[in-house]
Order: sequence, then structure tokens, then C-alpha cells
Amino acid sequence: MKALVYHGPGLRSWEEKPAPTDAVVRIDSATICGTDLHILKGDVPEVQPGTILGHEAVGTVVETGAAVTTLEPGDRVLVSCITSCGRCAFCKQGHYGLCTGGGGWIFGHLIDGLQAEYARVPFADTSVYKVPDELTDEQVLFLADILPTAYEVGVLNGGVGPGDTIAIVGAGPIGLATVLTAKLYTPGKIVAIDLADSRLEKARELGADVTINNGEEDAVELLMELTGGLGADVAVEAVGVPETSSYAPSSCGPAAGSRTSASTVIRRPCISRSCGSATSQSPRVWSTPSRRRVSSS
Repeated sequence: MKALVYHGPGLRSWEEKPAPTDAVVRIDSATICGTDLHILKGDVPEVQPGTILGHEAVGTVVETGAAVTTLEPGDRVLVSCITSCGRCAFCKQGHYGLCTGGGGWIFGHLIDGLQAEYARVPFADTSVYKVPDELTDEQVLFLADILPTAYEVGVLNGGVGPGDTIAIVGAGPIGLATVLTAKLYTPGKIVAIDLADSRLEKARELGADVTINNGEEDAVELLMELTGGLGADVAVEAVGVPETSSYAPSSCGPAAGSRTSASTVIRRPCISRSCGSATSQSPRVWSTPSRRRVSSS
């Protein structure tokens, strides 16, 4: 498209620019992330006052830019928490959260978010997903952020496998989604740890084999008893506060390796699945340095 472009005081020119790749989406359902709470506490300084919060929604397309080719008004879509330009090296590798073309986590962070009646969605062709008619908003909404975080950052990064003992610290939405998705890999035992009995009850409903209220019992001691002193094979920290980030590694015993990302995943090293080498933020774990292997993602 033709556009008038500013090049400094008194300098302007008509130039060819890409047509808009955005879509305007009417928000039908949205949810709240723990990250939104961190923003409200002032923990994310990049968020400027006046920014609309939210990065998880299901809605209906009401308008599309001239360059949008895969969507049309009336389409029901899932709006992902991560926006993808689709062209940079990271997007081509499937690492959309690292997008260098203007995407990544931008909703409710660097641009206005999704907790509103309408939202502008950049890179709409590669950043929203059409919703099948037979699915409700509620059934789809958790795919915007919560369930993929639990599955990709927790279960896949942790390398959960058959027979493993997996300890999940925190039985909120991320922790419960970890319980659900860990079951896909037939672990031997799923242990959920939380301070709220109501959350632990829900964890049992969804498939946790053991639940521990760490306000009443020593969770690490109980885990060691359950595993004959070895600790959990995989520990997923699903709360996102310093206290639990340092607590989770202890669940894996003295020979843990760690991987850290949006949530923290700790895995004890084993012969068949080594973790490589890098650095760790959890020094409590390293009581037997010669056996440790660490990897950060």
C-alpha cells in the first residue's frame, strides 16, 4: 500500500509499505493469568500505565486488514497469548515466544491486551486459530496459555516418561493442567503439593495419585519416603514465586538437574535422558556435584 512516511523535520515521502496484517476481534470470553497479577503488583515494569491487560481470549473476527488472507468477519478464533510474525528465524523454528519481528508476548504487555470488548490482533494470519463450531469458548480458552504452559514448559521440558514420579508444586490452573497432561506419558506417580485442600481435592479428581498439604506436612520428607530416598524424577514449580522456585528442587533429592523457563522444571539425571550442561539458580540441590547435569531453556 502507499503510505506517507516521516523522515525527520520537514522530510516526508510517499512509499510502498506492507498492508495491515491485523484483525479486530470482538472478545467473547477471556480469563486472568497469574502474570496479570504480577503486573498489578508492579513486577513487570515494561507495562505502561494505561495499557489494557490480558493475553488469553476467544472471540469473533469483526474486521481484517488488507493483507489478512486466512480469516474473515464472523470467524470464531482463539487468540493466543503469543503473537507470531511468521517470518523471523525464531518463528520459522517454531519458537514463537522469541519472535523478533514484533511478536512474542505483547498482549497486555507491550500493546493493549484482551480483557476488553474488542482487541486489535497483529499478525492475525499466524497468531489466531479458528475454533470448531462444536467447541464452546470454555473448552478452548485454556489453550490460549494455561494448558500449553503446563504441557510444553512442564511435561515436555521435564521429559516425563513411563514410571516417573512427578512432583507438582502448586495446584492452581497451571498445576492442574500439568496433572492432566502428565498422564499422557503414563508416569508411575503424580504428586500434587499445595496449601489449599480445595485445590488438592481437584488435583485428585483430575488424576493426582498423592496430594500433600505442605502447610501441614513436610512435602519433601514425604516425597523421599514415597521414593525410597531418591526424590521425584521430575518436579514442576507451577506457582511462580521465589519461595516455591527454591522449594521445588529439593523434591528431586541430591542429584537433580534443572531446567528453568516460565515455570521451573527439575529433572533428576538418568542414563537414558541426560540434560546437557548449563547453569542453575537452585544451589540447594547440588549436594553431589559429580552426578549433576543441568540444562536451562
